[in-house]
Amino acid sequence: MVSVKWSEFVDAFEFASCGDGSETSAFVDLQTGTIYCSADGLDDEGPEDLHTSDRYVSVPHKNDLDLGRSLALAFVEQHLPEDLRQAVDFFAKRGAYSRFKQLLASRDALTAWHAFEAEATEQALKAWCEEHEIQLVFDQPPATP
Repeated sequence: MVSVKWSEFVDAFEFASCGDGSETSAFVDLQTGTIYCSADGLDDEGPEDLHTSDRYVSVPHKNDLDLGRSLALAFVEQHLPEDLRQAVDFFAKRGAYSRFKQLLASRDALTAWHAFEAEATEQALKAWCEEHEIQLVFDQPPATP
């Protein structure tokens, strides 16, 4: 089992999730734990076989882990059930996430959303790493004097 620092893995996940899933990607080397990131139009500094070898596993995009639309709707269903129909309508069109955030702001629910999203993301990433036999190493907090 290879070890990867949690903070580095989260950074790779965010990088891989910043586009629509085709412009940016990140990979974990299953032998060394090294993380490689690549983006369309940029020179890859990773190994030549990064995109073709079984040695590397692609870090998932947030949509691969149901952390997009379905998570937002689950939040609304749990915390703002009276707004569920409106939220579903938002996600039927482009620009849904900005309208969703406006709805949350108007209901004073942004803080609750961020906590809900962070918890769901952490759990999904931990499960994904376990499935791929990647051991996460968590940074130790600094010692207090």
